[in-house]
Amino acid sequence: MQRAIREARAGIRRGHGGPFGACVVRNGKIVAAAHNTVLLDSDPTAHAEINAIRKACRKLRARDLDGCELFATAEPCPMCLGAILWARIRKLHFGVARGVAKRYGFDDEDFYAELRRPRARLRLPTREGVLARDCEALFAEWKGNAGVLY
Repeated sequence: MQRAIREARAGIRRGHGGPFGACVVRNGKIVAAAHNTVLLDSDPTAHAEINAIRKACRKLRARDLDGCELFATAEPCPMCLGAILWARIRKLHFGVARGVAKRYGFDDEDFYAELRRPRARLRLPTREGVLARDCEALFAEWKGNAGVLY
């Protein structure tokens, strides 16, 4: 966690984004560490956890991080939690709960509420079934090309 804190502090001092740091650990050794770079990259997905996962996957030349743990300075947002689950990270450790981040303006509650809503009541206008047959055909094409499931 100390390394994640150092990463967060480095990002704050450089003006790269919010006060967030993360590191991926395997067998007690840090594989990758990163901080939030939303402002630096003009990328709303450049959260510390996502950046650390990407760096770790590149370093390990792997598309998942099975057997790894992630340390984050704050409770991950829904996007980062999704990435953590997709990466197959086995354990998550975080410093402060989302309520602390909320006190400083980083409020994810709307996202959590949106995820609990039925699709028909989402605030984001959503239309299902657009060219669905063509889109489903992509899955058959992928499978026919020895699609690798991740």
